[in-house]
Amino acid sequence: MENDERQITQRLEAAATLLERTLNRLEERVAAATALTGDVERISAAVEQSRRETELAEKLASAEREIAELKAGTAPPLAVLRRTVPASTSEMLAKHGIGEGPVDVRALDAALSGLSLEQRIAVKTQLLRAGAIA
Repeated sequence: MENDERQITQRLEAAATLLERTLNRLEERVAAATALTGDVERISAAVEQSRRETELAEKLASAEREIAELKAGTAPPLAVLRRTVPASTSEMLAKHGIGEGPVDVRALDAALSGLSLEQRIAVKTQLLRAGAIA
């Protein structure tokens, strides 16, 4: 009986040793997997940042092109984009025989002679914005 107990004890010790080794291996794998997961997260964060940087670089290049066009005068001026004059200004000019199209500056000055200085400046500014006078 003593012999049987010794064999059982030895077998239990061997099983315990195997279990400890297995547990150690599993812990090592978990640690390695955790390290890899952290690396993957850092890599994906770097990729996201790289995409954002690329997107921002494209926007910057576009803005710089637009600024260069505006400085060079190749982009349409803002006055060309706006073609409307307020109705009150159109009516006032029509009363003095000044219609659509380019406005003669002498005729404009004659038409605006009854207005105050501020009103004349306002009308001329509106016509400049509309592209009616240069």
